[in-house]
Amino acid sequence: MDLSINHTTEYAYSAPVNYALQKVRLRPLSSVMQDVTDWKVDVTGGKIEASYFDHYGNHVDLVSIEPGATVLSIRASGQVRTLNGTGVLGPVYGRAPLWHFLQPTALTMAGDAIKALPEISSDPGTQLADLHKLSAAILEALPYKTGGTAVDTPAEEALQGDAGVCQDHAQIFVAAARLSGLPARYVSGYLRINEQVDQEATHAWAEVCIEGLGWVGFDVSNGVSPDEKYVRIAIGRDARDAAPVEGLRLGNADETLMVSLQVQQ
Repeated sequence: MDLSINHTTEYAYSAPVNYALQKVRLRPLSSVMQDVTDWKVDVTGGKIEASYFDHYGNHVDLVSIEPGATVLSIRASGQVRTLNGTGVLGPVYGRAPLWHFLQPTALTMAGDAIKALPEISSDPGTQLADLHKLSAAILEALPYKTGGTAVDTPAEEALQGDAGVCQDHAQIFVAAARLSGLPARYVSGYLRINEQVDQEATHAWAEVCIEGLGWVGFDVSNGVSPDEKYVRIAIGRDARDAAPVEGLRLGNADETLMVSLQVQQ
């Protein structure tokens, strides 16, 4: 499937800002699941200071604001041909070892609510089915609904609420899978939604490493494994590691964030 993506993140400030630095993970990479045929990141009100690959293999741009600017706009756009509709990335291992994805983080620490979710069998032959059951159990316990959680809500706290979004679902799933001894990670990316071009935010799902299969994706919010409608951007142990944009600024100016995203075939 050929997908066209246009994603703009704009920060508007109530007063001139002399220093701000954003860590931007908005460059998808080609893999067995996707072929990035054309992609660019344009910055208005600032510039790309440096680019590098982090310890997860994500492509990162460091974007600084022009001193005295009141608006910083980061636009990522391009074309991606999705290649794999099975949800299986396979035995692709990068810089971070598998044991790293067994470690909990502040956002994925399991408490009583996560520990009460269905466990995954130690038998590799049944783990795939067990993980799909876990996905369904999470969605039943925490229906998809915006407004109930924030970007810094830990998985355990989210599960104790009555509604969550894809970030919460992915982090809960990751935490639960690790309890059963399976390496698990968070994935940020794009999703083409049927009959809907304009979207409010990027998407998120989880990947688990299963013996004999390698990395396999699970989108809890939609109850499926990622297919040709999905584009992977970045991975990490939790949402913070794979955030499309994160950063800091100096000064007392109020900040307003505006996101515009279009994903279409």
